Amino acid sequence: MKTSIDCLPCFLRQTVIALRQYGGDETTHMRVLRNVLAIMQETDLHRPPAYTTTFIHRTIRDSIAGDPFEKIKKEYNALALSLYPSLRERVAASPDPLWTASRLAIAGNIIDFGIFTSIDIEKSINESLRPGIAVDAFASFRGDLMETEEILYLLDNAGEIVFDRLLIEELQAGGKHVTAVVKGSPVLNDVTMDDAVQVGLSDVCKVIDNGSDAIGTFLPWTSPGFRARFEKAPLIISKGQGNFETLSGTEKRTYFLFQSKCDVVSRELGLSPCSMLFKRS
Repeated sequence: MKTSIDCLPCFLRQTVIALRQYGGDETTHMRVLRNVLAIMQETDLHRPPAYTTTFIHRTIRDSIAGDPFEKIKKEYNALALSLYPSLRERVAASPDPLWTASRLAIAGNIIDFGIFTSIDIEKSINESLRPGIAVDAFASFRGDLMETEEILYLLDNAGEIVFDRLLIEELQAGGKHVTAVVKGSPVLNDVTMDDAVQVGLSDVCKVIDNGSDAIGTFLPWTSPGFRARFEKAPLIISKGQGNFETLSGTEKRTYFLFQSKCDVVSRELGLSPCSMLFKRS
């Protein structure tokens, strides 16, 4: 994916969202905004939007010497965990638990505070469980599962990770070995190892970090160990819009589970905003 000029206002909006999460004074806010504007002047339209926003969020964290999303990440992990028992029951009672768990994983992608300031989780859950979604490669996914035992699962956001846990549990119940991947250090509300521990995912499957603080997955910025795992992985599940932006051209057998939460990505896909996708590479 390439960056559109329509992404530029969103870059500023993301900055304001991060600053509101952080708090602080107007003097600090203006200093950060000036630093961000300097980065935006160097925006490379030939790269995915996640490329520029990675530098923007590094600048924000450096400017305030902290993680503006730390508090809200913990809150939404806790909120999602409170939903986990009822969601687990819904999956178990389903005539097709794997299908239900995969749809709930897509529903959880609505938890994204880099884009939204408020979310309706229950609405997202209900919409995900309707028969039709915009792009649905689940049948292909089920077929590919029959050909592999190893899955690399690229996680996305805090809170959402609990919904991913449901799908990972179903995959492992089916005899698959899942390795979940978190970010190497904080960026936006993306998950790190601390989040995997908080929601109990580290007790469910092997969890590794990719050695990077980039939004999405820019392979050259990840650790050699992660790149080796990525290259060997026979099947990859990729969560979130940022991972789609950065990996959509991969030749690896990859399934992208996400919601198209911005107009630029939706237009690229020829879909309406907030469409749900289970898309094969």
